[in-house]
Amino acid sequence: MRQSRDEILTSHAGSLPRPEELIDANRARESGMAIDESRFQDQIRASVSEVVRLQKQAGVSIPGDGEYGKSMGHKVNYRAWWSYSFQRLGGLELGTAGLYDMPAHRSRPGEVVLTSFADRRDRLKFATAYADPDSGITTGPRAALWPVCVSKLTYTGHAAIQSDIANFKAALQAAGVEEGFMTSIAPGSASRIANRYYKTDEEFLYACADAMREEYKAIVDAGLILQLDDPAIAENWDMVNPEPSVEALNHAIRGLPEDRIRFHLCWGSWHGPHTTDIAMRDIVDVMLAVKCRAYSFEAANVRHEHEWRVWQDVKLADGKLILPGIVSHATNVVEHPELVAERIVRFATLVGKERVIASTDCGLGGRVHSQIAWAKLEALAQGAALATRQLWR
Repeated sequence: MRQSRDEILTSHAGSLPRPEELIDANRARESGMAIDESRFQDQIRASVSEVVRLQKQAGVSIPGDGEYGKSMGHKVNYRAWWSYSFQRLGGLELGTAGLYDMPAHRSRPGEVVLTSFADRRDRLKFATAYADPDSGITTGPRAALWPVCVSKLTYTGHAAIQSDIANFKAALQAAGVEEGFMTSIAPGSASRIANRYYKTDEEFLYACADAMREEYKAIVDAGLILQLDDPAIAENWDMVNPEPSVEALNHAIRGLPEDRIRFHLCWGSWHGPHTTDIAMRDIVDVMLAVKCRAYSFEAANVRHEHEWRVWQDVKLADGKLILPGIVSHATNVVEHPELVAERIVRFATLVGKERVIASTDCGLGGRVHSQIAWAKLEALAQGAALATRQLWR
């Protein structure tokens, strides 16, 4: 895994805006319309090649495939990073309720349970704002029905992940880029669906870990950097989850080379108040327990920017890297390069300049307009260049 040896490198959290033609094709495919599959695959291949070229042009040092292999059928979409796994796991079937229609669960002393998405404390506290279509709080159109596990989980996405890998590696080669990363959902986040087969939540969690491990291994074996997306580590606090999924995650990546893996933590990243987010200080040790080389986390939005101070007290283990969010999906305002540099220097001063890769809070695709997303990545690269001059002068 590359690190910032003589300059501040840049990357991002994964999702990038899709071309309108690809969004339209995904929407048709998701609705069950008959399409020319060969033409669709050519479209994805060309789109991945173009998004890698654009990242290089914007100054991104370590690009991704934009998560283009994860279907997004609308411009505003906060679930493709998760819902793609439903097509790659055997043992699931569509349930009778949507994600926000599931029943709430109440915790009791000595019995802490995970409640429903609609019953999040932040959603209840700001119920009027969440219900107002003009408030700006939206995660895009919702799937009518959410899947349920009804039999043994298996990984069935071998052809899909190999296609994603082939498209991305060809794009990297065409752009002359030496290293790229590909995202995959972590077990703790993948397992947040209904389960009617496994006896316990823990058993179901480890079944997700064993199934998704096949995807993790395929990415690493292909010579790419694996990024594990696991907002459940932080986000489940808003749903009162007592057990972050580090142990199951480490089980899923056992034996895989740590120096080819990075971990992404966020607080769900929807455009809401986030007043019930758990503090970074309370979960940083959980994050650092993940057996990987680098850690990506939100640090640029107004709810979590102040938490850079956590690294005044937390020691980053030898050989580890961080990818703090330096520009954010949470605002349409494009960060000034001088502010970008200031944020980078804060982290570099605390953990060492060679151990910082400047990144985004979360994925930009489906969250901000395409023009704004690319402007943010350009500002990130410009600010990294300013920080480089300050730190290596």
